[in-house]
Amino acid sequence: MEPQNSFHTWLSQYIKPLDRKHRKEIIENIRMAASPGFDYFFFVVLSGAIATLGLINDSPAVIIGAMVVAPLMSPILGVGLGSITADARLARDSASALIRGALISVILAALLTLSNIYLPFVPSLTEIPNEILSRTQPTPNDLIIALAGGLAAAYALSQPHLSAALPGVAIATALMPPLSVIGIGIALGRWDIAGGATLLFLTNAVTIAFAAILVFFIEGFSPRKVQDEGHLPRTLWVAALLTLILLIPLTILGARFVAQAQENRLINNIVQTELADLNDAEIVELQITRIDNGINLDLTISSNTPPSYSEVIALQEALVARLDQPVSLIMNYLKSERLDPLIPPTETPTLTPGPSLTPTITHTMTVTPTSTSAESTATPTASATPTPLAVYVVWSSIPAYNTLYDEPGGSVVAYLSAHEQLFDLYQIMVYDGMVWVNVRDEKGNIGWFPEIYLSYPTETATATVTPTVAP
Repeated sequence: MEPQNSFHTWLSQYIKPLDRKHRKEIIENIRMAASPGFDYFFFVVLSGAIATLGLINDSPAVIIGAMVVAPLMSPILGVGLGSITADARLARDSASALIRGALISVILAALLTLSNIYLPFVPSLTEIPNEILSRTQPTPNDLIIALAGGLAAAYALSQPHLSAALPGVAIATALMPPLSVIGIGIALGRWDIAGGATLLFLTNAVTIAFAAILVFFIEGFSPRKVQDEGHLPRTLWVAALLTLILLIPLTILGARFVAQAQENRLINNIVQTELADLNDAEIVELQITRIDNGINLDLTISSNTPPSYSEVIALQEALVARLDQPVSLIMNYLKSERLDPLIPPTETPTLTPGPSLTPTITHTMTVTPTSTSAESTATPTASATPTPLAVYVVWSSIPAYNTLYDEPGGSVVAYLSAHEQLFDLYQIMVYDGMVWVNVRDEKGNIGWFPEIYLSYPTETATATVTPTVAP
């Protein structure tokens, strides 16, 4: 008891206990603010709607507005004040207001999310916004923020000249957004999202209540008997214990997030190292998805030339070797060109795409009559064989359409580059709603290529064969 008395005496030198009249005013103010009346629930609905739509639209400014409007801080402070003053009615009413307000917020968020799914006037949720994801992964830092916010809120409430700080405290503690995220997770069937947001809300609520009990105890709100005995009240010990219990899952989750961040950094380094060997290749986007038996990577790069199949395989093998786990890799390629203002580009002739034309053979018969009755012998000249027409590849952003196949939809014969010259062999085939042309590349590879990605010269070739009948 002596150390506790000494600590309380030392702290009282800096935070003076409030007089009885002032304490009574604060109790009445919190009792009114925490009572579950019309005003309280009206602002719960308003702040819940603002927070949910702000989260769906991924708008931090709108979410901050919901934090300022949300009335949930008062019931939590009421629970703390009722606990330290042994006012069972205040604690009960405040807890009831908090629970009912939380349920209303969750239900409202779920309904608004369902309307987002079925109505066309709000954005789609095919991808979870960052503002939602950021509230599903609580860490010990969130507990520290809630502790600091609770201390600031309780102290500012007991000091009238500091009331201007309360809106900032409401923004820092962020009680409403986690409740909205719970409703969004339930509506989407994403229990991982709902579970993470629930842990964040419980962390904020319990830690703020503990901070409020501590501040109110120091300011002299505890019963006279407790003050005379000089020991810490039981409610303060219970709140501190609950806060420490919440610290356990937060620490575990925090360690997991740190490990994932380190793994993400390693993946980025491996990809950067492997792409350094490619021609001016740069990472445009790298999406990492963790599954039960490995990692899925969706990589988008930009480069002057497309990566070869062997280079993609080499990147995947390097990732598997360094990460020591299965890796599924999908690489998307975007063609890019570097332009230097100091070096003007050279003019390159541009072929005008035209229809696929087949040379026609026109027979012209010339008959020479004779005056004799001798039979004439027809001596035809050799027929001209159509020469393969030179065509050029028009580059596609879809890698599958920059590839020569042994048959439409079949195995890969060769990879083609932009403006590469091919030779049309005058055979076509329709496959999967697309016209395919039989072509030969400059290396002699023969295969099939989509006609829509070929550029034909505008010249028209006509072969004429003239058989001659001689006497």
